[in-house]
Amino acid sequence: MKYTTLANTNLKVSKICLGTMTFGNQNTENDAHSQLDYATGRGVNFIDTAEMYPIGGNAETFGNTEKHIGSWLKKTRKRDNLVIATKIAGPNRGMTYIRNPLNFSKKSITTAVELSLKNLQTDYIDLYQMHWPERVMNMFGQRGVQHIDPFWTDNILDVLNTFDGLIKAGKIKHIGVSNENPYGVMRFLMESEKHNLPKIVSIQNPYSLLNRLYEVGLSEIALRENIALLAYSPLGFGFLSGKYLDGFPEKSRMKAFPQFIRYTNENCFKATKLYKTLAEENGMTSSEMALAFVNQQQLVAATLVGATTLDQLKSNIDAFDVVLSEDVLKEIEKIHELVPNPAP
Repeated sequence: MKYTTLANTNLKVSKICLGTMTFGNQNTENDAHSQLDYATGRGVNFIDTAEMYPIGGNAETFGNTEKHIGSWLKKTRKRDNLVIATKIAGPNRGMTYIRNPLNFSKKSITTAVELSLKNLQTDYIDLYQMHWPERVMNMFGQRGVQHIDPFWTDNILDVLNTFDGLIKAGKIKHIGVSNENPYGVMRFLMESEKHNLPKIVSIQNPYSLLNRLYEVGLSEIALRENIALLAYSPLGFGFLSGKYLDGFPEKSRMKAFPQFIRYTNENCFKATKLYKTLAEENGMTSSEMALAFVNQQQLVAATLVGATTLDQLKSNIDAFDVVLSEDVLKEIEKIHELVPNPAP
């Protein structure tokens, strides 16, 4: 296992981060513990979750993912050897069973942190992330912004002040953003520098062969400001495995969560077929090539991988031993030029 230290922190993290959004819905508590045992046994020390998980959740399953991780941490007593990241849910998603109002006020953030600490059965969170912005912007299937959100009031200074208090209290160590764009990242950087407040150390955004939009505006900011990219959906919700090219099986994630339409348009099918052919011509599976590509990018600090079975998890972790040749990388770029970023 390879490791890196996130800039501006003392967090030494594995290049593979275990994504856990299936814990508590698609995966039972025993399944979750087995995945955690296996991943940490392979050297993974970075675990990512969120207060809203499991995916496809509701009021009954809300918080189950953190709880399953928490029961495992209590049982194994491995907390101090791990880097645990979680997230606070933003508004605009209709999940009022989490909190109402669902926002980034001091009350909401403090309540969310306290609940995550309780669920995770820990005294501190290494990396606390804002799951998506408060303002309506281009995320989850939208390519750009043509109208600004008239209902959002810029409260980034207040948010940073709240996090500053939680860091000084020892409840969180570092902060990050997720599903963010260049404007949001720069606003956080401006306020933290101006007022000597905590600086965001990470951006957790989608990054894969089907979605390289991070490269358009965020990559230069992150590289110049030493902000880590935590790349999620490196397999495009499993789409880049090629298993959905002939349809969505009944028990598949795409069938279970039809609302996740980012990867199901015609160009995603077209690009995935081309990538699958390229991988097989070079003795790899589609998944191996897709994960290896993300892992080899200089701008990626760690790649999130998740699975519903141990076999899937083993295959995903094994893929990080694959090194793509310059010839394969050049062919990938040709496909990307032909079908750029089909999954916004």
